Amino acid sequence: METTSRVEGPPATRRTAEGYLRAEFPWYGLDEAFTGARWLMQVGTAADGTVQHGSMGHGDEPSIKSDASGTEKERFAVVVTVAASPVRRTGDGTGVLEATTVSSAAWLAGSGLLAYTWPAQLDHVLRDDWLDQQTETAFELADDLAGPEWSTLSLPVDGVPMPFHYRESEFGWVLAGSAGAVHIGAYGRGMSAYGLGFSAVKDLGLYT
Repeated sequence: METTSRVEGPPATRRTAEGYLRAEFPWYGLDEAFTGARWLMQVGTAADGTVQHGSMGHGDEPSIKSDASGTEKERFAVVVTVAASPVRRTGDGTGVLEATTVSSAAWLAGSGLLAYTWPAQLDHVLRDDWLDQQTETAFELADDLAGPEWSTLSLPVDGVPMPFHYRESEFGWVLAGSAGAVHIGAYGRGMSAYGLGFSAVKDLGLYT
């Protein structure tokens, strides 16, 4: 899995479209059936500045919440688009970058959900340790999409049903699949993943 890319900007910060416009692959978001708010998040780049992935938000902009937040959790879904790439040389020619796969999208979605969560029994000082442990777990889960933690469901991508790997946790849900030139990951809470559909974003203005 490609995990070495640099993310431009912190989570939950509204971004401009500049980084998204530099991408050489199509961005995906929820399809037109979703009528709520849409907003840009951040892009991830390689050392040479090539855009490799990015996230687009839908619904309420999430804040960091503990599991003590009860029924007042936000309703959101974040769609992660990852360029489908084979094993390739680094920009300076001195190394090799791993291929991106569905697991790459699952990892980015899983770690994205964790960025907005921590258990109620932990204080802020201990959250970093918890986050490190859970991030490692998310990596291991993403690397084992055939494992028992994942189920499968079919969701439309540009109107065509496509298979996705799906799992739930106490903090929300994560899913990942492929669509031609990209891999699609998503995470959210308060919104059911089963009713979602994805489509290529034709107008970034809808997210700004």
